[in-house]
Amino acid sequence: MDFIKGFSFGYMSKKGEWETEEAKQSLKRLKERCGINHVVLTVVAEQDKPQSVHIHWKDHPDMLSDQEIENMIFYAQSLGLTVILKPMVNVSDGTWRAHINFFDTDVPCEPKWSDWFAAYTEFILHYAETAEKTNCAMLVIGCELVNTDRREAEWRTLIRHVRNVYHGLITYNCDKYQEDVLKWWDAVDVISSSGYYPVNAWEEQLDRIEKVVKKHQKPFFFCEAGCPSWEGGDLLPNDWTLRGRPDVETQRRWYEEMFRETSKRDWVRGYAFWDWKAKLYPIDQAENDQDYSVYGKPAEKVIQAYYENKK
Repeated sequence: MDFIKGFSFGYMSKKGEWETEEAKQSLKRLKERCGINHVVLTVVAEQDKPQSVHIHWKDHPDMLSDQEIENMIFYAQSLGLTVILKPMVNVSDGTWRAHINFFDTDVPCEPKWSDWFAAYTEFILHYAETAEKTNCAMLVIGCELVNTDRREAEWRTLIRHVRNVYHGLITYNCDKYQEDVLKWWDAVDVISSSGYYPVNAWEEQLDRIEKVVKKHQKPFFFCEAGCPSWEGGDLLPNDWTLRGRPDVETQRRWYEEMFRETSKRDWVRGYAFWDWKAKLYPIDQAENDQDYSVYGKPAEKVIQAYYENKK
């Protein structure tokens, strides 16, 4: 697997937003300003509640259209970028997707794992077909669905179905701290996770992840990783709900430390940092932005320098 100098792009974009010149220019700026060679295109569907078994990817008015997704893939490829397609499920009531969960044993009149996986498989297979049609290099079949991770049989079945329609690399983006919990890494081609680790904990966490990578002898990359730009965000970068005093230097230091530690591990084969929006804020407002974006912030130059110097 080529080293992934990547970024996640377009999270929570709504129907029509990828058709705009603004979105295309944003992706072009991302390549120019950060020196990426891969882009993870995020396509987000929703289910109403954590225990819902219907996923609104065909019937939601805000869902990105198939045509604009394909067009954005082709545009990214025209820029020389390798595309990773990442269909994701969120919960409309604001619950984090990790808490999607059902009884382990089916109970009459209660929502069931079998119903949810049937809906989820249909959703993933649709975008697996898109990934095959557009020659995407990799497909992310799930993201941070922590309570589903224990449903090993269902995931293995889903992966078999995906391989019938998509012939590129397959990964699952597990959540932070779950790399050594997942039991079915052997079924995917690439191990990936969300690297939202505290700035002072990288060595410890990389030691833990390394054991998993060596056991399975598969490529690994951070399918998500990042730090918000508020004071203290580097100590709890996984909590996107927190905000404090804007501090772009906190974010910069986190990226520097992350690169310092991960560069010592030759099995870390890249990153897809979180995240770059299709609609950017004005660059003169960067100093006051408290989100994960690096656009116009010191961390952007740290990433660019690392990517451009990385062989």
